Amino acid sequence: MTMTKACRRFITPFLRVLALGATATATAVMAMSHESTSVLNLTLEAKYSNTPAFRYFMIAEAIAGSYSILALLLSCKGLLSHLVLMMDMVISMLLCSSISAALAIAQVGKKGITHAGWAPICGQVPKFCDEVTGALIVGFIASALYLLLVLSSLHFPVSSLPMTTKP
Repeated sequence: MTMTKACRRFITPFLRVLALGATATATAVMAMSHESTSVLNLTLEAKYSNTPAFRYFMIAEAIAGSYSILALLLSCKGLLSHLVLMMDMVISMLLCSSISAALAIAQVGKKGITHAGWAPICGQVPKFCDEVTGALIVGFIASALYLLLVLSSLHFPVSSLPMTTKP
């Protein structure tokens, strides 16, 4: 077995399993992130579904996780491998855009925007902010794993693998 074939056979599924674990973890942590607090007799409830960027992040992570399962079940040969490579790139871009949107909102929650009159909320709901931060870190790891999948597919293309023929 050549090195190229070994990398294609073992490294790619390993990266997919890691990416699946990261996307599933990010989705679960974001879905369970919530906290309530009282400020001046008003109840403030912080949860991911209150913010469209956090919902987008969670949905993108769930889509990437579902795709990882599908890609693990498919055998990558011929034209199908090119489709998987293109979908890996699409999922990478989806994850990057969702993380960017969620990070922007997380920054507003942490620091606020004083000239717009938006106060930071992380002082009132620190558990929620910590959970969101954890989900974003794991989501970033998932995005990096998909980038590695794309790079490994480009470096070890299926067409470079030796074809085996059976009599």
